Amino acid sequence: MRVTVSRKAHFNAAHRLYRPDWDTAQNQAIFGKCSNPHFHGHNYELIVSITGAIDPETGYVMDMKVLKDLIKDEVEDAFDHKNLNEQVPEFKSLNPTAENIVVVIYNKLRPHIAATNDLEVVLYETPRNFVKYNGQ
Repeated sequence: MRVTVSRKAHFNAAHRLYRPDWDTAQNQAIFGKCSNPHFHGHNYELIVSITGAIDPETGYVMDMKVLKDLIKDEVEDAFDHKNLNEQVPEFKSLNPTAENIVVVIYNKLRPHIAATNDLEVVLYETPRNFVKYNGQ
């Protein structure tokens, strides 16, 4: 029997979607107002889900306090109130689209999750726009 446990978190961050190898017109055509050279921000919501067998000794798939601390250490502390383009090393040469952000978050968390457990990360950029990634 496999069960999924989830933890919700959030962070606020600024970013700019653009490619430095494109001119202003092409960036504007592809990314619109999200390519604003003065950046813009989002109140990101995050759901991290772990799927695995229930430990017969603890009754847990994963201790939620451990998951909470992991998200704080690896995601919230790294991204909250930051300019993703300028202050987060993973985005120095990677366009911080929601798709790329969710993969970066997954990759930061995956080494800390038991190999026998599955990980899925859902990232809401807005209440209506979200992406999810499970390593595939």
